[in-house]
Amino acid sequence: MHEVITQGFLFPNEIEVHWSLMIVLYPYITGLVAGAFIVSSLYHVFGKHELKPVARFALIAAFCFLIFACTPLLFHLGHPERAFNIMFTPKFTSAMSGFGYIYTFYMIIVMLELWFMFRPYFVRMAQKGAGPRHHIVKEGNHDARFRPDILQTVRPVPAWKRALYSVLSLGVYDVSEASLHMDHKIITVLAAIGVPSACVLHGYVGFLFGSLKSNPWWSTPLMPIIFLLSAIVSGVAMLIVMYAFEMWRKGRPLDGACIQSMASYLWGFLIIDVVLELLELLCMAYEGEESWMTLANLISDKLLVSYVLVQFIICSTIPFVLLGLVSLTKLKDKTRNSFSIISAVLLLIQVFSMRWNVVIGGQLFSKSLRGFTSYNPEFYGREGVLVCILLFCMPFVCIYILNQFLPFWEEE
Repeated sequence: MHEVITQGFLFPNEIEVHWSLMIVLYPYITGLVAGAFIVSSLYHVFGKHELKPVARFALIAAFCFLIFACTPLLFHLGHPERAFNIMFTPKFTSAMSGFGYIYTFYMIIVMLELWFMFRPYFVRMAQKGAGPRHHIVKEGNHDARFRPDILQTVRPVPAWKRALYSVLSLGVYDVSEASLHMDHKIITVLAAIGVPSACVLHGYVGFLFGSLKSNPWWSTPLMPIIFLLSAIVSGVAMLIVMYAFEMWRKGRPLDGACIQSMASYLWGFLIIDVVLELLELLCMAYEGEESWMTLANLISDKLLVSYVLVQFIICSTIPFVLLGLVSLTKLKDKTRNSFSIISAVLLLIQVFSMRWNVVIGGQLFSKSLRGFTSYNPEFYGREGVLVCILLFCMPFVCIYILNQFLPFWEEE
């Protein structure tokens, strides 16, 4: 058991911090989903062709993070098997109940977009090594069913993989030019629907906190917007880091236009996010309600390091300067890439710090506004630091597994 230090008067039921590290991790992973999907949609919907190198990878990353978005919540619940009750016996005035339907709808959108994106690949892999009589693939206006030279230029596919790709193709083997054009249109429509869905998915997380009128640290109309913008910041930052790592692992150079574009978008979203967070704090201070004295002590004491030093001074100011240089000046490729990667890493820390300050910080003061408690997460245990690290690594394990079956990059 960790030691709890209290200060001032507290009711006995206010000493424990009930929403622990798992509830910090939950909106953090969900935010990575929204940010990664929006980067993919910038290419598919808005025609930002400089993002083409990461568009496919961004969608896969969004899917993998989405799979594990609810896992921290399930670890937090005493009876995780009861989680499905919000779907079977819904209460439409409950924000958490609504999340089940939002999450399910968004998952369907992402899965459909992935299937249409990789359908030609599924068909091609299902027909490799099956013999000329099964090769009925048409590429443009050329019939490829009797092209043995095509078969000799590709690596043979094991029978179990061909069976897997046949199942994934769902029996649709038409990859003619007209069919591929229709697939592209459907992908564009799904991506367009997915953009507001992604915004609702993470804006809802901020709504959960912003709608709690009993807590002055959470109860603000700006909370959903701040959560959404910080989600986009973290998602773009994570893509920069993952893209740089993948290219380093493969020994390939980074696409300069792609890094430059992501850094510029990251800088723009960072400015809006930080400005709104400071405006929120300024409004609280200017209104000067009876809770402000407690919140001011919270910021200057309990959250001095995580909120003032880490979130704003270090992890917001330094990326703001570096990304500004990348966006507004012409730098050497190595310098531009280094500045972008350093900024992305710092912003990942910044967003996690923001989640910590909101979730944990809002539980460190008494409901009576007369005292403070403390929170030191345990390392082991169901909601400890070790389990959180393992859960956060699971989406990357999922990405690694999918990489064995799907081509993440256009040149593959």
